[in-house]
Amino acid sequence: MKIKSLLFVISIVLLTFGLAACSGDGESESKKSAKGAEGEETTLHVAALESAYGADMWNKIAESYEAVNENVKIDLTLKKNLEEVIRPNMQAGEYPDVVLLATGRPEALTETLIKEDGLENITDVLGMDVSGEDVTVGDKLLEGFTDTLATNPYADGETYLAPMFYSPTGLFYNAGLFEEKGWEVPETWDEMWELGDKVAEEGISLFTYPTTGYFDTLIGSMLYASGGPEFFNSAMTYEDGVWESEEATQVFETVEKLADYTQQNTVSNANPNDFTKNQQLILDNKALFMPNGNWVVDEMKDAPRADNFEWGMMPIPAFEDGGDRYAFTFFEQMWIPSAAENKDAAKAFISYMYSDEAASTFLDAGAVQPINGMTEKLEGQKQTLYSIYEEGGALPAMGTFASTKPVPGVSIGDTLYGSIDSVMSGDISYKDWQANVEKASDKLRPAMN
Repeated sequence: MKIKSLLFVISIVLLTFGLAACSGDGESESKKSAKGAEGEETTLHVAALESAYGADMWNKIAESYEAVNENVKIDLTLKKNLEEVIRPNMQAGEYPDVVLLATGRPEALTETLIKEDGLENITDVLGMDVSGEDVTVGDKLLEGFTDTLATNPYADGETYLAPMFYSPTGLFYNAGLFEEKGWEVPETWDEMWELGDKVAEEGISLFTYPTTGYFDTLIGSMLYASGGPEFFNSAMTYEDGVWESEEATQVFETVEKLADYTQQNTVSNANPNDFTKNQQLILDNKALFMPNGNWVVDEMKDAPRADNFEWGMMPIPAFEDGGDRYAFTFFEQMWIPSAAENKDAAKAFISYMYSDEAASTFLDAGAVQPINGMTEKLEGQKQTLYSIYEEGGALPAMGTFASTKPVPGVSIGDTLYGSIDSVMSGDISYKDWQANVEKASDKLRPAMN
């Protein structure tokens, strides 16, 4: 009885002040609340991973957003172990309104929400004006960043994750060594093998890799180069026989051949504790190339290095002369849980992420967003790395595996990338590896959402 009485009083108050929804206006109470009606404060719960960019930029974002949205209060959760903090709350029914947490992390919280249909559709955000500006979010974003399975995980043309800070990836090398030796940076795999044979005479290995996880961008770029964007999407959506195709076979064979050119200590150091030892091989001129992202520059900034060392990055070699070369783009994602309380306010907040004001705050912290004209604001080494698409002859590669319902004992990522140490060690052949990937793909195809 107490609850009914309380509800009755609330309804009378709402009617008195004209805040109750009219029966024919089609607008929900939650939407009106999310707008932050005059005099009504909305608390927007924002959870963001505290990464190498630091926490200060998010505090500044919260402060500047509140300054231009008087009725919105930002409740900020910043943690390096964000999943461990918010997962228990979510299991208890307490969800953030906005989350900055990328796919591809070991805890796979974002992937779990995707598989459980737990993300809000934010396609409409692309058509919204950027907060405080006369331009839409979609018009401000670089082309292609919302046409990928990394933002449209169900391959249905609908966007559920907003692209945030991005990092171009490729093969990193010592540009100073190439200049000193007069070597040409290879453009095809045949040129790679020729260079590998040449440098072996000087005791230098052609290739190393931090861990097998870094092959996600390398193999992704190779799939693009071998068969093009449509072929890549076929692989990511588990098309029957795609991993047994001629295009895929070319990729598997090339990775196996890389084993003959890989520095001998790479596999033993390819783990979370020792991966920097493999990265150090590039700095010491003991290996020529490694797959990585632009974050490696800061990651190894205090490490010793050879004289005249200078970071260089190139796209993945083409499979034939004049063939397309790709550089995979890794980017973090922002999303709204479908169980969030303030979805409309959350969408408005995401639109603000692409404002000049917010972009400047992020850039000051070293975080670059996929916004038109952003690379022109970069300087020095960073501008060189980010210009790989404009001046380095690279095409952007983006995307990841389509979401599926859980299939016990099956992980396409573990099968595709986790087997690479064994391939490099010669414990399994590329044919066995290829067959295992096709089997995993076959099991996941019926489970696609």
